[in-house]
Amino acid sequence: MSTELGFAHFLTHSDGVARFILVVMLLMSVGSWFLIVYKSARGLRARRRSRRFLQAFWDAPSLESVEAQLRASVADDPFSRLVKQGFVAVEQHRRGDEARRLVDAGSADEFLTRALKRSIGEDVARLESGQTFLATVASTAPFVGLLGTVWGIYHALVAIGAAGDAGLDKVAGPVGEALIMTGLGLAVAIPAAVAYNFFGRDNRRVRAALESFAWDVFAFLGTGSKGSTATPESGETGLRTVAQHPAQHQTPHPRGPRAAALGEA
Repeated sequence: MSTELGFAHFLTHSDGVARFILVVMLLMSVGSWFLIVYKSARGLRARRRSRRFLQAFWDAPSLESVEAQLRASVADDPFSRLVKQGFVAVEQHRRGDEARRLVDAGSADEFLTRALKRSIGEDVARLESGQTFLATVASTAPFVGLLGTVWGIYHALVAIGAAGDAGLDKVAGPVGEALIMTGLGLAVAIPAAVAYNFFGRDNRRVRAALESFAWDVFAFLGTGSKGSTATPESGETGLRTVAQHPAQHQTPHPRGPRAAALGEA
C-alpha cells in the first residue's frame, strides 16, 4: 500500500476543503511569478531608458535642447518624467495670473519643488505596484499550507480511527501526505519573499537617485542655467539660495553626479 502513496494519491483522496486550499496556493504562485517576471522586465527596460536619458541630459548643451528632446519623444522613464514635470511646472507658473488656483499658490521655487515631489511620488508608487501582493503571499502562504496539513492530518486520523488499525504504516503514510501542503506553502512563499525584498531594495535605490537628481533639476530650472549645484545637506533653504544668488553658487557640473545617477538607475 505504501507504493500507492504520494501526491497523486493525495489529490485523488482529498476533499473539497483540501482542493480549495490547493487552488488558493496555485493562484498565489501564478500571481507571484507573473509579478516577478513582469516587474523584472519593466525594471530592466526602465534602467536602460534612464541611462540613455541621463546620458543625453548631461551631454546636452542647454536646457532648451533638453526641453526640445522631451517634446519630441515620450517620457518613458522616471528621470525624463521628472525633468518634463519640472518644465511643465515652470511654464505653468510663468503663465499664472493674479487669480491663481490654490494649486498654483506660492513662489516659483515652492511651486517647482511641489511639482518635483509629486513626480517622484507618482513614480515611486508606480514602482511599488504589486509589492503588496508579494508581501501578502510571502507572509500568508506558509499558514495556508499549514492549514491544509492540519486538515489532512485530521481526516487521516479520523479514517484510521474508524478502521481500527493504528499501525505505524497506517499512520505514517497519510500524515506524510498531509505534510505535502506545508511544503507547497513554503514553495509558494519563498520566491515571493525573495522578490519582495529584491524589488524593495531596487525601488529604494531608484528613489534615492531620483531625489538626488531632483536637486540638480531644481537648481537648473531655478537659475535658468545648466551649471549650478546643490547639496542635499543644505536643505530647501539652500536650494532657494542657489536660485536667488546664482553667481555665488554657479559652478560647472562635475562628472561624479552623472555617474552616480547612472549607477543608481
